[in-house]
Amino acid sequence: MSDLPTQTWRDFFDLQAPTYLENEFTKNTLVEVQFLEQVMGLQPGCKVLDMGCGVGRHSIELARRGYEVTGVDFSTGMLNEARSNAAKAGVGVEWVERDATQFQSEAEYDAAICLCEGAIGLIGHDEDPMQHDLSILRNIARALKPGSPFVLTALNGYAPIRRMTDENVAAGAFDPATMLSHYADDIKTPTGNVTLYIKERLFIPPEMMALLHHAGFATLHIWGGTAGEWGQRPLKLDEIEAMYVCRKFNA
Repeated sequence: MSDLPTQTWRDFFDLQAPTYLENEFTKNTLVEVQFLEQVMGLQPGCKVLDMGCGVGRHSIELARRGYEVTGVDFSTGMLNEARSNAAKAGVGVEWVERDATQFQSEAEYDAAICLCEGAIGLIGHDEDPMQHDLSILRNIARALKPGSPFVLTALNGYAPIRRMTDENVAAGAFDPATMLSHYADDIKTPTGNVTLYIKERLFIPPEMMALLHHAGFATLHIWGGTAGEWGQRPLKLDEIEAMYVCRKFNA
């Protein structure tokens, strides 16, 4: 085990960036973007905000289809890969290195996406989980024109709850009073294995709907959002991610 200091999510993504696209869940970009176009009703030339864009796979494919895209991420490593990938694809994307909790935009966007745990749920050990995610959602809402669509995929809280036991609670791995999960995850990186101590606030759909409402969104649909299995279908209790199809309030 390497003693590389992986203390933050930013460290984790910087280390993962060079091999991120080797993950199997990244292989469905074309189908996912086609799905987004259909569900969101994207119009040619519209401005799209990709919050937590990572290496830019959705941003780049949207730009390839003629949309004006801004990709936001707090990982220097991920954005370096995104710039390289965009250059190879021959498309232009505005890349912004910013923590999603602090993102502010003078531009107004026609649509927004936040996919594959791109920002929501990535809680620092000294952060308030509710305030962290609500700040991100409010920043996305402020950047959108009234009535604009927003698609979020986030961890499905039902799945880990169904696996948790009283032993997990006694060991401090899960707190049923706060829905906080704490665990160590051994991650393979190009420079060796590292241990990331993860803090996650698990949300079930009614809670996420409440957060979205407070941020300025109406939730139109809750569907299965696990990468590679997107569809206009009910959320399965044990799948990894849920999809929230939303629209910013008009007022």
